[in-house]
Amino acid sequence: MRRVLALCAVAGIATSVFAVPASAKVGYYVIRWDNTGICQVWNEDLKYKPFQFGVSTYKVVSKPLPTFQAASDVQIKLRAERRCTL
Repeated sequence: MRRVLALCAVAGIATSVFAVPASAKVGYYVIRWDNTGICQVWNEDLKYKPFQFGVSTYKVVSKPLPTFQAASDVQIKLRAERRCTL
């Protein structure tokens, strides 16, 4: 029984070690829509880019960030600087 428990513990730790680098590759960045001035956090892992319709285009206004929280902090900073409306 102890061997099974130890084997499960080692397998769980090994799985978490391999999962961290995979999640570190996912990046977030902040985009700004030109026609409204709204800034949005976008995930690079999504299959499609943001849909641009009509006169609505966007511009990337931040470097890729490792977490959603970091991208959200940049978005809040841009709103405080009045570079984004929402």
